[in-house]
Amino acid sequence: MANPLDQFKIKEILHIEYYGYNLSITNSSLFMFLSAASIICYLYVATSKRETIPGRLQITSELLYQFILDMIKQNIGDEGKKFIPIIFSLFTFILACNLFGMVPYSFTVTSHLSVTLLLAMLIFCMVIIIGLSLHGLRFFALFLPKGTPWWLAPLMVVIELFTFLARPISLSLRLAANMVAGHVLLKVVASFAVSVIFYLKIFVIPFIIILIGFEIFVALLQAYIFSILSCVYLNDVINIH
Repeated sequence: MANPLDQFKIKEILHIEYYGYNLSITNSSLFMFLSAASIICYLYVATSKRETIPGRLQITSELLYQFILDMIKQNIGDEGKKFIPIIFSLFTFILACNLFGMVPYSFTVTSHLSVTLLLAMLIFCMVIIIGLSLHGLRFFALFLPKGTPWWLAPLMVVIELFTFLARPISLSLRLAANMVAGHVLLKVVASFAVSVIFYLKIFVIPFIIILIGFEIFVALLQAYIFSILSCVYLNDVINIH
């Protein structure tokens, strides 16, 4: 049986070197481009002919926008409307990458910690910049919960600071680990289905179909969790305490 982790190897498709810099196109960069391009094309087609009585594509795009808007309002409030572009882009990009990873012989971009950590660090840095710009030095009150006794304050500051710094790590690990675990399990079960004798396949194949459906659900869920936690982190610095 082939190694189930081989599907996560980054492979060079087109070698490009420019003044000593390696700008080669890999399977990872290719599927990131395809994910971004598919989102742009979908939204362009869905919104190019906005009608009073919307068609199916227009309805889905409007529902997607409303879904993100409701998520932001519930977790940040009306002040969060200005962050719709970044949260919308984040959700749709992660979702597209996750779903592309379900296509046979494709590549799951979000299975690599380097990609998910970069997305998490983008949110983390944005949270710090917004917090400092809105509140100045009062931003550091985030590390001392309101009403904490003075004798417990040093310990609480250390705990809150550690929790704050761990956010991008937990955010990125959760997404990457779920993508890797699900695809490895699917690969193992599919390889087992190929090797078993014919009359046992009728039991294995339905299980694979169910597993694929569950993986698609996880792809949707992980994009949602990443986005909603980003909203929660933004709310912490916009509405301190």
